[in-house]
Amino acid sequence: MIVMGILNVTPDSFADGGRHNDFEAAVHRAHEMLEEGVDIIDIGGESTKPGAERVSEAEEFDRVIPVIKELAKSGVRISIDTMRASTARAAIEAGAQIINDVSGGLADPKMLTTAAELQVSYIAMHWRGHSKDMNSLAVYDDVVKDVISELQERISAALDAGITEDKINIDPGLGFAKDAQHNWDIIDSIDQFVAMGYPVLIGASRKRFLGGDNPDEREAATIRLTKRLSTSGIWGVRVHSVKPHKDALKV
Repeated sequence: MIVMGILNVTPDSFADGGRHNDFEAAVHRAHEMLEEGVDIIDIGGESTKPGAERVSEAEEFDRVIPVIKELAKSGVRISIDTMRASTARAAIEAGAQIINDVSGGLADPKMLTTAAELQVSYIAMHWRGHSKDMNSLAVYDDVVKDVISELQERISAALDAGITEDKINIDPGLGFAKDAQHNWDIIDSIDQFVAMGYPVLIGASRKRFLGGDNPDEREAATIRLTKRLSTSGIWGVRVHSVKPHKDALKV
């Protein structure tokens, strides 16, 4: 199971906003993650926390592209966390190898064809709407069945756009248009997502449903969840701290 390290080059991400919000700080944190054994560094320039406002395309470019160009020199695998096809293309040209699209291609109609053209791995997350709207969209008949059905629709759209099956990964989108019980229902049924036949990424790190008022207080719970998922057959976890999760997987 791989450990994907989160690198938010943003002032407003929920768990680490502002900590790595300039070139030097971001590159320094990335090298720390490399020393800790990170498998993939996921670089994002736009917060997707509940209620967050979108940033401009130019701002997103300015935040992430210089960092990607610098880190690509180290040979580390890089994913670009973006909903914009233009940012995804620029990131891949700068040295990233994976597109991590939290909207699953719904936010930008050009995303899926762009990913197909670039012939890179594509992570499609379950998503129902932008951050300012998503809490109101957390309504399901059966959250597991509904999320699987909606992910299947995104997989079909990706295949129709020309993305090959071996390039598609999926993410059930914990915390995105889901309340705490929805998140736990998905975790309890993770085998059904694995059974879909695509590598599954889980991004639970420091999210509110793990408890605690402060995101940093949720790190221990995040590590325990990584341990729980280590035998589930998922592909990877997306986390803020790398070494504790690598250590948990070694144990």
